[in-house]
Amino acid sequence: MFEAFALQIPVIGVSTERFIVLLLAAFAGGMFGAALGALPSFIFTGFVVLLGETAGIVIRQFEGADLVTAGELGTGITGSIGFGPFVGPHIAFAGGVAASAYAGKRYADMDPSEGGYHFGKDITYAFGTQPDILAVGGLFGVLGLLISRIAGGIGLPLDSVALSVMTTAFIARIAFGYPLIGSPAGSGLLDMSPFEKGTMRGDGSGRPATEPWLPHQYKWVNIVVIGLGAGILGGWTWLITESFFLAYGISAASLLFLNLGVEKIPVTHHITLGGSAFGAVAAPMVGGSEPLIIVAAAVGGLIGALLGEVTQRVAYAHSGTHVDPPAMSITIYSLLIGVLFLLGVIPNSAYLGL
Repeated sequence: MFEAFALQIPVIGVSTERFIVLLLAAFAGGMFGAALGALPSFIFTGFVVLLGETAGIVIRQFEGADLVTAGELGTGITGSIGFGPFVGPHIAFAGGVAASAYAGKRYADMDPSEGGYHFGKDITYAFGTQPDILAVGGLFGVLGLLISRIAGGIGLPLDSVALSVMTTAFIARIAFGYPLIGSPAGSGLLDMSPFEKGTMRGDGSGRPATEPWLPHQYKWVNIVVIGLGAGILGGWTWLITESFFLAYGISAASLLFLNLGVEKIPVTHHITLGGSAFGAVAAPMVGGSEPLIIVAAAVGGLIGALLGEVTQRVAYAHSGTHVDPPAMSITIYSLLIGVLFLLGVIPNSAYLGL
């Protein structure tokens, strides 16, 4: 009776029947992100990716013994769950971000910050079972799925999940009446000095005039140091395991401590992924030299960290909702990798699979 739904949807890459299931799952995943909060849902991404990548590494050890089908279990956990409708950041995290943006306008009285950042930026807040907020999360989960699937289907040479996280966050700003970028209080979009001086907004909100994404992670020298260090670790992890996402999963899972209120936990998943990706790109170019691969990974981590900081200063600090700097960073450097590969400048596209 379902033969009519078996037609393939070329851009989406699945049958109509599976597409309907994906839409329903994405709506539920977006609700999940809103219910738990954006950051807690992303922490689950980290744990699931850790599980999937570890399973994949173990599976590769048994490929020759015909005990398992090579890579299917690990790939399924990472791709279908970690980056799928349940806890995929373009679905659950995006749903949570949109829920916070909506609640920041609709339910300002919920705001627990007492004069901190705008409530629309609170990605740690769990909205529980509030029906309208969960519905917003669900709708943005569906939107996140569609953006990612279409971007992949038409062959955009970049990380479609990161692109989707970034795009849905900007759409939420427009949908709920926030400035797309906002007006800087200092000498320009990159100027964080109003925050350093304790300058407050003149609207009586008690909010800082400039709101850096991470008050403990925005100074340029700090960004360089964490970029180099985390990039090396990402490259080392890829070198030993051939997994692009194991270090990413560790970085994402480490945010549990940030969510629990441990001070000064750095956010590094865009940095370790950059280290893994740039190390893999460089490997054939340097003849497999491990020291040079690690140097390339350090450069990749530095690029990821600097892009994250530049984008937070431009797109996060001056408006009232969360637009994810790691997602913006990954989108930009994955596009760089994709374009350079298509132009024949580099020998592979790392994890993009082009």
